[in-house]
Amino acid sequence: MKRPVVVPRQESLMYPIVKNPFVHNLQFTTLDIVRIAIMSVTIAPVRLVSLSLLFGLAWLLAKISLAWRTPEEKEKPLEGWRNSLRPLVVIVSRCVFFVGGFHWLTVKGEHHSAKEAPIIALAPHSSFFDALAIVYLNLSTVVAKQETALAPIIGTLIEYTQPVLVKREDPNSRTNTIKEIHRRAHSGGKWPQIIIFPEGTCTNRSCLINFKSGAFYPGSPVQPICIRYPNQFDTVTWTWEGPGAFALLWYTLCQFHTKCEIEFLPVYTPSEEEKKDAALFAANVRATMAKALDIPVTDHSYDDCRLMQKAAKLKLPKAEGLVEFMKLNKKLGLNFDAASELLDRFYAIAKNREGKVTYEQFANYLHLPKSNALEEVFSLYDRDGSGTIDFREYAIGLSLVSSPENTEETIQFAFQLFDEGNKGYITKPELGQILHNAFNMDGLDSDALFDEVDVNQDGKICFDEFSKHAMKKPEYAKLFKTYQDAKTNGHQKQE
Repeated sequence: MKRPVVVPRQESLMYPIVKNPFVHNLQFTTLDIVRIAIMSVTIAPVRLVSLSLLFGLAWLLAKISLAWRTPEEKEKPLEGWRNSLRPLVVIVSRCVFFVGGFHWLTVKGEHHSAKEAPIIALAPHSSFFDALAIVYLNLSTVVAKQETALAPIIGTLIEYTQPVLVKREDPNSRTNTIKEIHRRAHSGGKWPQIIIFPEGTCTNRSCLINFKSGAFYPGSPVQPICIRYPNQFDTVTWTWEGPGAFALLWYTLCQFHTKCEIEFLPVYTPSEEEKKDAALFAANVRATMAKALDIPVTDHSYDDCRLMQKAAKLKLPKAEGLVEFMKLNKKLGLNFDAASELLDRFYAIAKNREGKVTYEQFANYLHLPKSNALEEVFSLYDRDGSGTIDFREYAIGLSLVSSPENTEETIQFAFQLFDEGNKGYITKPELGQILHNAFNMDGLDSDALFDEVDVNQDGKICFDEFSKHAMKKPEYAKLFKTYQDAKTNGHQKQE
């Protein structure tokens, strides 16, 4: 196929610098394999038993501290004898990590108090081992998923932090979470600092993804904390695609030691503009942290992970769901439900496990033969000129190319074009004649398209049927518009 010139692209919608921050490919050397094999029958089992005992002790101390609390006490920070057990719980929790091989914890910068910075933003979030930073912060309040708090043993330790719990399936959860964070952040230091991982999910630390705005709505000063794991063999990174939690735990127990570094950045005090705009506040804190970490930022988010999981269910490559969702949401107004629907439609076109749509597949989906007009439309979707369309290109193409053209005026013009004599319906011969003239379509293909549009199978396509099909496949709109412009220009030349 002769490739047309690639249309200039919007810089704001170019591909992200980091295409997949949710994958971790663990590469084993021969030395790594030998070390894991030896440690698996020597040190690792001893460490695992010791961890179990220490976890049990930490759980018992936390359970005692939380026992017999009244509803009123649950609404206040831990006090008296309950809080006096905190140093013991913290020491035992720190021993858990020490026994697990975290012998070197490097700390940089100055930790400020809850009065100076009620909220702490930790990033990048890449592992369940990030809990070490929470332990170092004296098991201060965390913002966590409700499911995490229900987990055995770990759930009790999370409850001990008096967490702000998020219920992702509850539509009111976001509002309630923001209200609770605001209440505690404006308590004048009475509540412990609120620790939040603003990315909302784990990445491979190659970038900072979109920061959720919840922690920034109160407009309170935030202390950013950067987490690093400067290890040659990375057994801590836990992402959506890669080794599972237990495998990573075992690999880590099989290392002689694992390094972790936390860096306290200066307290970030929001400006008046940032207090009024939580998204701006979050973006500026993220930029500050990215600069300290020397890594880029992207507009990936937790919704990309949800699309990635859906892609896997459709037997597409997981990476096909990664579209930098927040960028498409902001630039194109694309919400998650619409993106999920588009992924279904994309799969219906691709019908393969490669996750790419070729020119031939694009033509087959529309029941159209190859033509200059169709090739032009395909090139508008194919943003990188690769000869194929991926899901991100398809979503952008529909939003920028087809949907704007899919107006009532365009659909009415197209219907009138096929409806000879303004009868109010289109016959099979009429459709076939126009499609042959416009796109060189043969009779069998045009008949198949007619049968698809003729829902009630009465041998006629009324405007309602035509309109519904056009809305279902907005890719036609650009073709209609191209043909309309060609006819208009032709008439003008004749005049």
